[in-house]
Amino acid sequence: MIVDLLILFPLLTGLICFLYQSSSVAKSHALWSSVATLIIAVLCCTTNGTMNFHAEWLPMLGSSFSLSMDGMSKMLCLLTAIAFPITFVATYKNEYSKPGNFYALMLLMQAGLMGVFLASDALVFYFFWELALIPAYFLCSQWGGEKRIAVTFKFFIYTFVGSLLMLVGILFLYFKNPEHSFALQSFYHIKLTHGQQYFGFWLFFIAFAIKMPIFPLHTWQPDTYEQSPTAVTMILSGVMVKMGLYGVIRWLLPMFPDAVSKFGNVVILFSVIGMIYASLIAIKQDDVKRLIAYSSIAHIGLMCAAIFTKQQMAMDGVMIQMFNHGIVVIGLWIVADMIEQQLGTRKFSELGGMAQKAPALAILFVIMALANIALPLTNSFIGEFLMFNGLFRYNFWMAAFAGISIILAAVYTLNAVQKIFYGNTAKLTDKAVDGDLSVQLPLVILVIVVIFFGVYPQPMLQLTHETAKAVIALVSK
Repeated sequence: MIVDLLILFPLLTGLICFLYQSSSVAKSHALWSSVATLIIAVLCCTTNGTMNFHAEWLPMLGSSFSLSMDGMSKMLCLLTAIAFPITFVATYKNEYSKPGNFYALMLLMQAGLMGVFLASDALVFYFFWELALIPAYFLCSQWGGEKRIAVTFKFFIYTFVGSLLMLVGILFLYFKNPEHSFALQSFYHIKLTHGQQYFGFWLFFIAFAIKMPIFPLHTWQPDTYEQSPTAVTMILSGVMVKMGLYGVIRWLLPMFPDAVSKFGNVVILFSVIGMIYASLIAIKQDDVKRLIAYSSIAHIGLMCAAIFTKQQMAMDGVMIQMFNHGIVVIGLWIVADMIEQQLGTRKFSELGGMAQKAPALAILFVIMALANIALPLTNSFIGEFLMFNGLFRYNFWMAAFAGISIILAAVYTLNAVQKIFYGNTAKLTDKAVDGDLSVQLPLVILVIVVIFFGVYPQPMLQLTHETAKAVIALVSK
């Protein structure tokens, strides 16, 4: 029963939040709801084995409301549960028109994300996939920047096409399923010809590739991240992109193993090209938000490439890196939001010397920046090490080419640190301060997580190892 509470609690509290007109009441309601969801997620993660929930839903179609929580689901639900209260606290002073609606949509998005990571029925998975995306459309279009309408339309077109392709893929598999069921496990055992596997593979992969996103289906992401409210951007980049990676691991690989073997090289090639491409563009950025957006594309590209190596070590790396990337990128967004709220700019050319005025913030940001380049003893190191090791075993030259992104990541990340916090203070940065507890507390918590899993990654590896092993076994079979 506790598994369905991860969905039910934010769903119900989100619907209630629509009734609030007061900003302070809506904020408090959303924050305490997210804290309660975090407690539930922690309880789930401390329970051994796989947790399941099953209820009748559409028996005439062979679909049931089925949820399953293994190691990967626990890890991603925990990430989702951590991300929302951290986001709400970090942006607590930000004001929004119709605050009840804003926070209600945020909580509904959390319910949708939880559902995606728990669903073990294809129709339920698709339902929650849309439930996670639809609030994001409204949040971006109503509370975004000046160009929000055009950007949201582009975001809508990309994700609508992806969702439509995935729905076609689900129906295709359903009609090929002799059990006439939407259950995930029954999809794994459908006998498909090579041509049918290739067809189904691309339907699902394009949908998941758009959501990650990877090159060349990434163009919606930097604009959306730039124009969305920072609270929404934190969730989009920290959690929602994991929907695509999760879909590839949970659905794509086990269902189309022959297609994965045939097209894996193509996917890895485009993923690695995307890593280099995004890193080079990040170096040229003058906007903090856009730099973080392109940095995220590069990191997701590595995870996607590692998945398709079908190496156990690489899959272990992907599992823990999904969590670690979310922690790090949310920390970077908190600093970006603080700078914008304090100084009214995100441009590197207008910043500088902030370490003189905000030394504590500088220290916290430097730690998050070092984690972004996977420095040893930060949480990102072990994940990237395992992924590159798996990629190296798969193809030396592909790994060598992908390795260039490590150097490029150091260039754009350390360059950002230097331009924001060091050198002479600019006119705007003379009035910079460390910020109050609402900014520093979330960053301190994230830094503790970064250091803890950097020094001792074993708990996360143990949590997800069996799931990674099971996925590799299904693909190999």
